[in-house]
Amino acid sequence: MQIEIDGGRLVSEIEELSGYSDAEPPAVTRVVFGPSDKMARGWLASLCHEAKLAVREDAVGNLFARWAGMRPELPAVGTGSHIDAIPYAGKFDGTVGVLGGLEAIRALQRSGFRPQRSIELLLFTSEEPTRFGIGCFGSRLLSGTLSDSADEGFKDAEGRTLRELRTAAGYSGSLAEVRLSDSYYDAFVELHIEQGQLLEKEAIPIGVVTQIAAPAGMRISVEGEGGHAGAVLMDDRKDAFCAAAEIVLAVERSARSTGARDTCGTVGKCQIYPGAVNSIPSRVLLEVDVRDTDEARRNDVLREIENACEQIAGKRGVAVKVELVNADPPAQCSGKIISTVIESADELGLSYKKMVSRAYHDSLFMARIAPTGMIFIPCRKGISHRPDEYASPESIGKGTHLLASALAKLASA
Repeated sequence: MQIEIDGGRLVSEIEELSGYSDAEPPAVTRVVFGPSDKMARGWLASLCHEAKLAVREDAVGNLFARWAGMRPELPAVGTGSHIDAIPYAGKFDGTVGVLGGLEAIRALQRSGFRPQRSIELLLFTSEEPTRFGIGCFGSRLLSGTLSDSADEGFKDAEGRTLRELRTAAGYSGSLAEVRLSDSYYDAFVELHIEQGQLLEKEAIPIGVVTQIAAPAGMRISVEGEGGHAGAVLMDDRKDAFCAAAEIVLAVERSARSTGARDTCGTVGKCQIYPGAVNSIPSRVLLEVDVRDTDEARRNDVLREIENACEQIAGKRGVAVKVELVNADPPAQCSGKIISTVIESADELGLSYKKMVSRAYHDSLFMARIAPTGMIFIPCRKGISHRPDEYASPESIGKGTHLLASALAKLASA
């Protein structure tokens, strides 16, 4: 079987998809259920129909495009990723896995390959946390990590519920029906840019992911006392932002204290009220991300941050409230998929590096219901979530070729 990737078409499709955006090029902004997201989904569905794939969408907009195998009653082999993009992002995060997955299927079709198991492309809804403040929304529902109470429990910044937004976008039905059975997929493989520099620095074309880091999210609110910037003397202040600044440093200190390179702590969002230059901040909201490949170590960091918040509150005379938004377990990639990817890489003459994904992906949640693996390709300087994010056509082509080969093996079992 000779697999040939149409690299020119694939790169052209990635470029075309980037045009569905709320930001001027080269930036990409595509928020789930927004106008650009809706147009991009329709365009992708048309490509899947052209490839003679059976397309369906579930109640939250996860899109499934299936190439029926000779034994369609068997659990399928899945691949895919996401196309939503945070504000002013790049054009390769997620999209390489979606359009690369589609091209892998088309390449197998052109080769004359006949799969025993069906091969399915899956577009996940809302991998990015832009709209609801929590990532991997679609895959959380598919894996049963979120219940149907999410319909009313999750709201965007304007107070619109998930139910309102998905209904307006044309998705109806019960969220309870989104959950996939544990026997739905026999294997799931996601192709993705590394979003780090290891592969580029070592001039290695392929990363074979063995673990996916465990993310946790915290919301921390600090309530102090506002007042005039000149009238309230320094000794009398209960400045919420000064307390919040100490909390930010405590997050950094707690993450560094483990001594492990896989522990990361980030305060990515800070809102200050009332937000006037001559007014003492009375309230601050922080959003914190802590992640690690070791769940127990990650949880120790969370406890350290909570303890620091308590001490800072007492010292500065402010009230600090800590809310744990999510604390997900890490994922171990399937040994079967790792060995299949490595076997395919050897056959294609592609060198590879076994590695950890410190970014988390929809595969983290798919690993709860199916044997799961990931293939990484290099991206320039490790840059991601920025307009200058870049993966070369050569890297994309190699990753897609490897994905096609691995899918063929997995669909033949």
